[in-house]
Amino acid sequence: TACRWMSSSPNEKTAVPPTIIPGSQNANAYGSLGDTYPQHLYNAPATAWQAERNADVQRVTQNAMIYELTQQQASTIQNVVPWFFKNMPASYFRQVPETFRMDHIKAIASIRDANMDLYLNLKSHSHDGRVIYTFIRPGTQAGTLLSMVDELPYDEEKPLSRLHAFSALDDSMSLNMFVYGNKQVFETKPFDSPAVQNILALAAEVQAGTSSTDIEPNPIFEPDALFEYLQKCSDNYLNIISRNPERFLRQRLMFEEVSGTEGSSVNLDEAAHEGKKHYWVDVAVANTIPQVALQHTCRLLYVQNFDVKRARLDVIDDGDNGSVTLLRLLVEEPEAGVDTRLLCQEIKRSKWLDNTTMDLIFDRYPWLGVKRGEIITGMCSLMHSIFAKENPLVYSKGNILEMVTHPRTIGHAAKIADLFLDRFHPDPAQRCSDDEALAARIEDITKGIESDVENTVTIQLLTKMLDIVQHTYKTNVYMQNRYSLGFRLDPRIMEPNPEEKIYEEVPYGILFAHGRRFNGYHVRFRDIARGGMRLVTPATVEQYALESARQFDEAYGLAFAQQLKNKDIPEGGSKAVCLIDTNNLALTAHSKDFVMRKSVKAFSDTILDLVVDTEETRANIVDYWGKKEVLYLGPDEQVIPEDINWIIQQAGRRGYGTPAAFMSSKPKAGINHKEFGVTSEGVNVYLDVALRQTLGIDPTKDSFSVKLTGGPDGDVGGNEIKILIREYGDCVKILGVADHSGCAEDPNGLDHSELLRLVNEGLPIASFDAKKLSDDDGAVHLVDSEEGVKARNSMHNRIVADAFLPCGGRPNTVDISNYKQFLIPETGEPSSRLIVEGANLFVTEGARKALHEEAGVVIVKDSSANKGGVITSSYEIISAMLLSEEAFYENKKQIVEEVLSKLRNMAKMEAELLFREGKVYDAPLPEVSKIISNSINTATDALTAALDTLSKEDREQLLPLFRAHLPTTIADLAFSDVQQKVPEQYIKNAIASSLASKMVYKEGTKFIDAQPKEKLASVALKYVRKEKEVAQLMDSLREVDMPDEKKEEILRLLDAGGARTALNFA
Repeated sequence: TACRWMSSSPNEKTAVPPTIIPGSQNANAYGSLGDTYPQHLYNAPATAWQAERNADVQRVTQNAMIYELTQQQASTIQNVVPWFFKNMPASYFRQVPETFRMDHIKAIASIRDANMDLYLNLKSHSHDGRVIYTFIRPGTQAGTLLSMVDELPYDEEKPLSRLHAFSALDDSMSLNMFVYGNKQVFETKPFDSPAVQNILALAAEVQAGTSSTDIEPNPIFEPDALFEYLQKCSDNYLNIISRNPERFLRQRLMFEEVSGTEGSSVNLDEAAHEGKKHYWVDVAVANTIPQVALQHTCRLLYVQNFDVKRARLDVIDDGDNGSVTLLRLLVEEPEAGVDTRLLCQEIKRSKWLDNTTMDLIFDRYPWLGVKRGEIITGMCSLMHSIFAKENPLVYSKGNILEMVTHPRTIGHAAKIADLFLDRFHPDPAQRCSDDEALAARIEDITKGIESDVENTVTIQLLTKMLDIVQHTYKTNVYMQNRYSLGFRLDPRIMEPNPEEKIYEEVPYGILFAHGRRFNGYHVRFRDIARGGMRLVTPATVEQYALESARQFDEAYGLAFAQQLKNKDIPEGGSKAVCLIDTNNLALTAHSKDFVMRKSVKAFSDTILDLVVDTEETRANIVDYWGKKEVLYLGPDEQVIPEDINWIIQQAGRRGYGTPAAFMSSKPKAGINHKEFGVTSEGVNVYLDVALRQTLGIDPTKDSFSVKLTGGPDGDVGGNEIKILIREYGDCVKILGVADHSGCAEDPNGLDHSELLRLVNEGLPIASFDAKKLSDDDGAVHLVDSEEGVKARNSMHNRIVADAFLPCGGRPNTVDISNYKQFLIPETGEPSSRLIVEGANLFVTEGARKALHEEAGVVIVKDSSANKGGVITSSYEIISAMLLSEEAFYENKKQIVEEVLSKLRNMAKMEAELLFREGKVYDAPLPEVSKIISNSINTATDALTAALDTLSKEDREQLLPLFRAHLPTTIADLAFSDVQQKVPEQYIKNAIASSLASKMVYKEGTKFIDAQPKEKLASVALKYVRKEKEVAQLMDSLREVDMPDEKKEEILRLLDAGGARTALNFA
């Protein structure tokens, strides 16, 4: 069914208005061309040969018109058909069924007959529900296919699955067919069908080495493997390509190259038989939206002045990895010639180019090229994070890009991009690595900027771009199959003004990635670091701009908090924040998810580009840092198990030393934080110690009350409810719980069994059965009303309880502007005298200080209270290094129990020290928490540096410290393999952190502070030796015959201070 302008239904018909039928009673005074009938004709008397009735007039006129149109149309068809058969390429008649060819001829004849331009869109429906759009346009000029692709509708349920593009041999017409939707079930291909046999025959020759082609033998060409692949192919694809089995085998190789990945493969060959200066371009793109892949390829070819003569698109299933889009295009080379290698590289890159980059290099400045365009837009994104804090309006992302890419300044930006490319060129002969040469080029570019550019802000931006060139240690810009552009930065570049320090501590390293619809930062504070990756997807363009301005600061703040939290483990603190633009998409939730998953893959693969040491990276990445980089990721907000599995698999493919350790919380061989409640286990230990130390409450005997944010379906909140009830039973009254759905509160305590029901069924607090409330003002408030929202948002302030446990909620909920709402209005007393922060950043630093000073609130800071999760993840990392997935799974129950025991013990040691040190310093606990973290980290750093000076034998004597740090089962199974399987630097960090935390928890921070920094490491090593001597002395004492009471007292004193005292005698 062919209808003009893509009718929405195959059955649509346009009714012919009766007013335009000549001779009808309602005939208009105007003819079809708008001419007025002469008035005398209306009043002229009828003559004998004229029909007297309107019906006769109508019949005669219709017959005459039918005859005339039939003769005219027949004449047109007689001309069109021979022309059509002569000028349409042979591939058209092979690929297009006869029914469609008839529709095309009729449509073209109709347009020709009407003397109109050959500009036509047809919409057809196949019997199996697929939709076919046929676009016909006059001429075959470059960009015709691109303009058609730009006009195509987007249909998520029936995506583009095939393309047939043709040009008339006389260049008078382009005819392209776009097929949407797939056959629900492909029929099984018979082994003996001609199409299959043609392919199998050539494959057999290739495997036997008798083929005339240059295709090498490959296991994928064996009959069984090939036949299995053939079942994925559509009948149309096989029928067409089986005429050229060599092409099929080459496309099969391209499919194999990208299958299971996110990569692209491009081949470009001369098409000698098609005429002068023609090329076949074959493209295979994994796991993409076919329409987007086609659009990007066409756009790039158009910018390079290629004219697409013919094209075909096919989609082949790739299992769990989605599908592979196969493109084949016949293109005519532009007059200026072509760099085929560069063209292939840029087609590969087109899948991952951001819209800003494509606009810059495709629409505004095609001469820039892909690499320079990416560098410029990447640096602009980086500068937004740097300068937005100075003036968010002047330094908005749009303003920065516009100033840098203004026609008057783009030339300078291009020179900076050239300098960046030359500084990191893999070929030493073309590399600008000499300091003097680099300085000379920077000076030359700077002079040009100062001479040509008047705007001071633009000068500042261009100058900062030069700084970025100098402060980049590594980049993946020359990696052939990269997903995004990555920079390994000197962290000092993030200061807007080098003379004004705005960050508390300079990070160890910063990785920045700029890709399609995302920018990512990875910030770490030590050489070996671990931290989560979170995805941020703002709902509006305005919110995206705000998040872009603060993205680095968020990553920095979270990484710094993680550094304080990671004091007990070998890894330093880090955080990865991936900001994803999901706005301006005519897409559904599925498409948003598609963009998010792509961003995770691109960001993590770019991190791997910059940290793995392989033959590929050594050949393509110039490393001015010169040190091995080890980092580990974990899941955070919006990261799903699918992401975790892909990242681990990709780390293995990319040659990361311990791929299973690269990402924690693996579904099978990980320790699921929510399932085992690891964060909440630590939170509850701090609560227990704090209740005893500050409120004089023994929670196992005395009644006490709590309120908490974070619902029963949440990780920390739900598990904390379970642990409270498990540990304290009827002693604990949970007076209020608030989450995203609302809040429930009861002055007599919420029913425990009902709360456990919600936890076990994964339900929010809004599902609390109101019948289980007491009669004394118990209530459940839902957020479906303004009153309910107000009740939910104020619950943590209103309800009076012994302790408040923020186990969920937005960061900075309690800040310096609203902290007084936490106080009881009538008395000024706090609604809770104790806060234990299970959630990160719920209370700001300013609010903590004010609540302590004005109301005496005791606050256990998040970096202490919720460290159980990072301890667990650290043990996941080491288990992934030492144990196979099968060995871990077989011993998982015991390993998890040991991990929980260790994290409870670490939490208790710090909690007890926290309150002891609080009395020593007479300071708020959050400050003391920082002092403890800094003390352990300082000692760890000093010890790590000192270990580098020790001999291997001396370091091996310290290995028992590492063994003692491990869960017993892991140590028993695999400690003998530590030196073979664990990176040397990781072992040193593990020894240093174990010893540092042991000393601080036992001796206190004052002991560490009292040691000169230059002697701290030697004192610590002596401490280890003295501790062994004391242990031997205690063993001897146990054999002495003396009263048990006195013996135990001596043993207790030796254990508490023996090693420290022994140091004084050393």
